[in-house]
Amino acid sequence: MLSFEDLIKKFPPELRETLRFVWDSLPPVERTTLQTLLNGFPADANLIRLLLSLSATQVRLAFGQKHQVAIVGPANVGKSTLYNQLVYRKEDKARVSPVPGTTRINQTADTGIFRIIDTPGADAVGYMGDKERQQALDAAQKADFLVILFDAIQGIKRTEHDLFEQLTSLGKPYIVVLNKTDLVRKELSQVIEHVAANLSLKPEQVIPIVARDGKNISQVLMSIAVAEPEIVAALGRAMPAYRWQLAWRAIVSAASVSAVIALTPLPIIDFAPLMVNQTIMVLGIARIYNFQITLQRARELVLTFGLGFLGRTLFYELSKFGGLPGWLLAAAIASSTTVVMGYAAANWFEKGQKLSSSALGILTRKITADMLNSLKSMGKRKPGKKSLQDAITQTLESSTMSQDKQVIDQQAASEPTRNDLETQEMK
Repeated sequence: MLSFEDLIKKFPPELRETLRFVWDSLPPVERTTLQTLLNGFPADANLIRLLLSLSATQVRLAFGQKHQVAIVGPANVGKSTLYNQLVYRKEDKARVSPVPGTTRINQTADTGIFRIIDTPGADAVGYMGDKERQQALDAAQKADFLVILFDAIQGIKRTEHDLFEQLTSLGKPYIVVLNKTDLVRKELSQVIEHVAANLSLKPEQVIPIVARDGKNISQVLMSIAVAEPEIVAALGRAMPAYRWQLAWRAIVSAASVSAVIALTPLPIIDFAPLMVNQTIMVLGIARIYNFQITLQRARELVLTFGLGFLGRTLFYELSKFGGLPGWLLAAAIASSTTVVMGYAAANWFEKGQKLSSSALGILTRKITADMLNSLKSMGKRKPGKKSLQDAITQTLESSTMSQDKQVIDQQAASEPTRNDLETQEMK
């Protein structure tokens, strides 16, 4: 579990007091929110990019100009690979190659909450090397924060040490990051100790990463954020949306699986795999909201909400109208009850509130109506599993619920003026 104290150990001693002052100056409520953020910060690079993009508007509206972060270091240590992990637009990604000197000029892109600069090797020699080195140093001079990157295989030789001294003399906030640590897995602790000693740092001030697959990128990002108070605040404000969008991904995946399960000619909703699928979904959502629960407890929550009985009731009600094949009703109801189960679980973990039976019924009927309307275009013939999963996924991903939990909150709270499902079946 990442804490504020863990993070500031990554910084040089002269910066730690400033960071503590900034942290202590935050209102208690916001400090608690940010500590929750640190505890639940994702390790996956794709989720990091999601959080960055969610925070972008907060930074832009509140603070205007974004701060600039420069990745600097020797040639061929993985600066461009790390850069590519942080930018979120494909067209901004840098060309990556094992050949030293692939990056010849500075390249800048938006991460969402700050501007990131990829630089050429700052240890190059010769006429072209001098120009590239100067570009890197110019970027470091203009940046608000430095990510000083080294290679676990190359280690710290005289040239790396001299470069480090030159960069730190600029007086910028910085962190030291050691890339390609997967190549020295067995000797990692010794390598970190050696690097730290050569740079006159403590081992905890060196962040080991594998830029190629995103390992420990979260530590790099959070270290940058902690050094920039406005970035921390923006991340904290983005946290509710981040959690819901991440939970929504789990819900969409589980709903598409539920629809496929319902294609089998067994009683709707009380088919055991459907319960297992929803239980695993609830377990995943609990982790997103920093709740540690067991598989058994997740299963108990699924049973507590009683959506299995509601789904069976709804299936029998709709069957009376005719006109729709059984597979369509089963798939729509199985997927919609899974969506509602996921939403109810997220609401429970976020607010500690259990939705009323009335709210669950309203929401299930509305989502089932939307699902039936979408799936009707597939015709009456039972589709293949992949086609059905794709249709469910597309319907839910295009829904306004995917972006904002308040949309589904409002649907759960509103009382219908007529039976939406019955009206649809009569058309």
